[in-house]
Amino acid sequence: MKRYFKLLLPIMALSVILSGCSLPFLGASGDKNSIKIGMQNTSESQIVGHIDKLMIEHEAKKDNVTEKNIQLINNLGSSTVTFNAQNSGDVNISSARYTGTDLTGALGKDPITDREKALNVVRNAFDKDYDQKWYGSYGFENTYAMIVTKETAKKYNLKKVSDMKKVANKLEAGVDSSWMKRPGDGYPAFKEKYGFDFKRTRPMQIGLVYDALNTGKMDVVLGYTTDGRIASYDLVVLEDDLKFFPPYDASPLVSKSLIKEKPYVDRAMNKLKGKISTEQMQKLNYEADNNLKEPAVVAEEFLEKNNYFDDEKDGES
Repeated sequence: MKRYFKLLLPIMALSVILSGCSLPFLGASGDKNSIKIGMQNTSESQIVGHIDKLMIEHEAKKDNVTEKNIQLINNLGSSTVTFNAQNSGDVNISSARYTGTDLTGALGKDPITDREKALNVVRNAFDKDYDQKWYGSYGFENTYAMIVTKETAKKYNLKKVSDMKKVANKLEAGVDSSWMKRPGDGYPAFKEKYGFDFKRTRPMQIGLVYDALNTGKMDVVLGYTTDGRIASYDLVVLEDDLKFFPPYDASPLVSKSLIKEKPYVDRAMNKLKGKISTEQMQKLNYEADNNLKEPAVVAEEFLEKNNYFDDEKDGES
């Protein structure tokens, strides 16, 4: 899932981006050898994009290459825009693509709750239909989650979503407006799966739910698992014990023509497999959103702390 925070583009440029058109104005070079990393307008996507860039530069040096031709295409407005940008060649790397998002969005398929099956379906489709390589997950997923305060969790002994069934008639919930009526993995299906309804359910903009929970206006909210505000407000994420929400594992997506031209790109992306847990990504987002660090700084500090994963065996896609 995606969280929209920093909208830095001018209004005119933003309107074009949101239209889903091709992106010549973004300054993407016509040089087929250039690396163009597309990032959405979320702290998460931008942090991961900078991690990708730094890892590629690091691996290139091992091949005696000084890779200076990496462009960061910033603030792409949606997963659809990112999808179109990569297919048109405006970008050749997407910093963070999510299985659940592209499965039902770009590919138009039904939701799949099995993590490995969802990954395989998405990976095979992008390989065969778009000549792009979907890598193994960074290690985190940014999926929907039911979230409560520590006080509420302690009061009602809540650890997993099904624990709310016995007290749901006392709880007011704030949820993403788009989730209320969405088929497949929306609220109607949620009620059927878990067998309960809340005392009151209020549709809200996703950016407002955390404040509503923290100030006591809501008892439970639907949020995102890697949101930095979970740590900021010391909130509790309830386990989706019935596995209702589809997996939204995050992976880089790279055009295979780029991999052929620059093998160290493939090596860098493989090394990132499984290296960023959901908890770690939440902390990185916290650094950007709460402590106001630039995503580039957050990325560099993370990689330096981990020695660019040179001490570990390279992952495989």
